[in-house]
Amino acid sequence: MLHLFSNMSKTWIEKCQRQDLQDKPPDQLFRCYRICGKHFEATSFQNDVERSVLKEDAIPTIFDAQSQTQNEKVKRCKETDETEVKGRKKIKKSQPEMSKEDIQSLSEEDEYKEYLKSLFEVIILLGEQNIPPTKPGDDKQDGFKSSNFQALLEYRMTCGDQALKKRYDENKECCSLTCLNQMIEVFEKHIHSKLTEEVKQNGFFSLLTENLVKISGEWCLPVFIRFMDQSDCQKERFLGFVSFEGDGDDLAEKILSEITDKWGLDMEKCRGQAHSCSGTHFSKFKTFSTKVVERYPMAMLTLKSTCTLNASLANGMALSGVQLVLSILKKIDSFFSQSSLLQLELEHAISIFFADREGKAKELREICQTSWTGRNDTFEVAAEILEALLLCVDSVHDNEDMRWSDEVTHGALEISRALANFEFIMALVVLKNIMTLTQAFGKNVQGTVIDTHFATTSLKAVLHSLQEVSDNIDVYHEFWTDEAVNLATAMEIPVKVPRSVLRKHQSQSGIIRPEIYYKDHLSVPVVNHIIKEINNLFSENHLRALRCLSLVPAVIEHQKSAEPEEESVQLFKTDIPNAASLSAELHCWWVKWSKKVKGEITPSSLHQTLQLADVKFFPNMLAVLRLVGVLPTLALENGCNVAYKRFQMYMENTPDRFKSKSLAFLNINYDIGYDLDALVEDYIKTYPDRL
Repeated sequence: MLHLFSNMSKTWIEKCQRQDLQDKPPDQLFRCYRICGKHFEATSFQNDVERSVLKEDAIPTIFDAQSQTQNEKVKRCKETDETEVKGRKKIKKSQPEMSKEDIQSLSEEDEYKEYLKSLFEVIILLGEQNIPPTKPGDDKQDGFKSSNFQALLEYRMTCGDQALKKRYDENKECCSLTCLNQMIEVFEKHIHSKLTEEVKQNGFFSLLTENLVKISGEWCLPVFIRFMDQSDCQKERFLGFVSFEGDGDDLAEKILSEITDKWGLDMEKCRGQAHSCSGTHFSKFKTFSTKVVERYPMAMLTLKSTCTLNASLANGMALSGVQLVLSILKKIDSFFSQSSLLQLELEHAISIFFADREGKAKELREICQTSWTGRNDTFEVAAEILEALLLCVDSVHDNEDMRWSDEVTHGALEISRALANFEFIMALVVLKNIMTLTQAFGKNVQGTVIDTHFATTSLKAVLHSLQEVSDNIDVYHEFWTDEAVNLATAMEIPVKVPRSVLRKHQSQSGIIRPEIYYKDHLSVPVVNHIIKEINNLFSENHLRALRCLSLVPAVIEHQKSAEPEEESVQLFKTDIPNAASLSAELHCWWVKWSKKVKGEITPSSLHQTLQLADVKFFPNMLAVLRLVGVLPTLALENGCNVAYKRFQMYMENTPDRFKSKSLAFLNINYDIGYDLDALVEDYIKTYPDRL
């Protein structure tokens, strides 16, 4: 068969006139290149209808050397033939497995390079498939010998990897745990250099962080970056994890040092930052974001598009009542998502509770079929279905018809106990009422470009309403307390302060009234936090940047006669190619779209505008639109948030004991173009003593 493959490969090279492949060994041609069915006559197939199985003597004869020019044939072959086997699609295609004869003619250094290529190829495969190279806790050579990494090396040697086998036969300890860790370290640096170069080529970017994760017992901060690529499309990349151990300025300095010194990012090009965090770590994130703005003023703090405004505002509160609500909502989401039967049980409970309001029942059932705990109106929905929710989990816990497992009934009991807590009810009512004022604004700011542009003009009214609540907090708190007490009474829940607070005051021989406690420790802090945080998230620079969406043709058409605001565009005057011509170019752009030709399609999004063929004739407009595109506030176009989705999949699908910062980084960035030769050279330069 090997002789047959050799003849087929040679014939294919001759017929296709692939001069670039004539020097390749037959085994490499068979392993790294493929011939498609279009290159064979029908008589070459065992079944000329399906054309799926070739006869043993089939050779590619479809090419006629006299009917095509050399360039046409080479182009056709490259477009249809040259595909790499699975697991090698990103590896440079000039890397053959060496035969015994080839090995003998190589120098010692060349042999070593071929050996390193084999090791890197195994690491690439492990990273792509999210396979741990070693078992958890394998920090000794004995455990390493039975690892996945070692097993794949042995498989390669069995399949004829002579470069690897020769080195392994000479020294069975050559593939050590230390060597593996060193190679992964070099690989990570290589990917970081690729990422940094990609960002550098595309100019400006924004920095994004996700909720803290625990890997190998260490709290780590996931860091992403958003930029516009060469095709003017939004793009996000995962930069890696930063240790989140420490406090205050020291932690902020450490994170910045990691990003700039170790990863090589030029923060002078940063035009936005957004962070997801829980209330317990909020102060640390605040210190970091403040430090970034102090050092790089144009790196404006913004909302993160993957989190609704109301959820972001609530997550930043360290108040026990608010965190209690958030944790219970997560439990509810996890509980009902584990089974469609549980979801039906909740819908049935809603139907029973709203039996006399079928329209409302239908609306709530439809909402509960979505990921409602992540919506902008989460707290409003939770308050409306609270009694039905308690009815549902109590029914599941009772398990009278023996439909549910012990695990499910125990989960229902935990949720039931949490719901039957007045602190939870009071916090939920306060959040529902105060977040109603920010709900529409939050929905608009993360909506279409027209909605987002409108939101920038409505913020002042939102802040005015919040301030009015703050100024009259006594009155509003009384209303909220009455609502919470009525709800608790209907659910037969006693009205009281948290047990920990009650014990503390009893020991001090004091009596505390619930309405006073919740005003001082819930209502007032919640209102103050929301006002302060909205001002932080939507600074004047951020609003000016969002107002630049007035350059999108759909907004120009919607605004009728109003020209885009030059004052807003001036925010980026130092980042555009020709600030002197900005006014004239802005006016020409407005005239073009306000008086467009009948039948001409109006781009309705930032992405569509950037893909216009004639936008390149407006270089300042193009530059401003690209700068707006990197803002974390704006939702990414479909297909642009691949890195974030891969991150979520890794964290959700990988057991805690197998999670690894390095493997996660390789897995999430597996589509980066790897260069084996460069990897090998980097490793040799870093560890010359290993040769």
